[in-house]
Amino acid sequence: MPVRFRFMAVLWAALSIFPAAVEARENNEACRALEFRDARYTVCTFDPARTDLRLFHADAAGETYGGFDALTRGLWRRHAFLEFAMNAGMYHDDLSPVGLFIENGVEKRPLVLSGGYGNFHLLPNGVFHFGDGKAGVTEAGAYARSGLKPRFATQSGPMLVIDNAVHPRFLPDSDSLKIRNGVGVDVHGRVHFAISDDRVRFYDFALLFRDMLKSPNALYFDGTISSALMPRLGRNDRLFPMGPIVGVVSRLPE
Repeated sequence: MPVRFRFMAVLWAALSIFPAAVEARENNEACRALEFRDARYTVCTFDPARTDLRLFHADAAGETYGGFDALTRGLWRRHAFLEFAMNAGMYHDDLSPVGLFIENGVEKRPLVLSGGYGNFHLLPNGVFHFGDGKAGVTEAGAYARSGLKPRFATQSGPMLVIDNAVHPRFLPDSDSLKIRNGVGVDVHGRVHFAISDDRVRFYDFALLFRDMLKSPNALYFDGTISSALMPRLGRNDRLFPMGPIVGVVSRLPE
């Protein structure tokens, strides 16, 4: 059997041996299908106080992972595996993050507050940040003023929801329909990652976070290239390379 297939066989065997690590938990922590305003979504919810949530971009040698398979192999060598992963912010052609990126307390890219072209610069944009059992989504200007020093942070844009208000540039009747993914943090501190299974407009995607997921602040990660790894659902998207990746990690028993 080729090495790649042996590796995947061992990985999936591990997931079946230790199902408690990836099955639905208390407080609705699971990946599940939702329907909202005539569109289908998959949403994964995690409590950052009970979950090993991390951001990834490159390995110790500086090689960008570029996708879930390379990241999975890297974690496997450290006796860990991904319960969930998703692309987590926009990136340049070389896969480097466009805006702020903090990994394990080290700032790899600075915060960007200037305007420009594209969705990232459809201001206001924002920062998804977490560490020490807490998580938040904060508008970029407010983040700059906050003095926050999170363990992990990724900047993307636009904001979807800002203090319970939908981004002012979103149109309820827009004809821009795309597969989209993003993140929100609800009033209980739980983190909701959502990816659309149908093409949706920004406005409806924002309402999903505000009205269904009860997230007063939510951030857009990307569209079209939106990808997710959900082992218990048999999902591993490989269509596009990616820069920043957010993931939930579990360690294998010794």
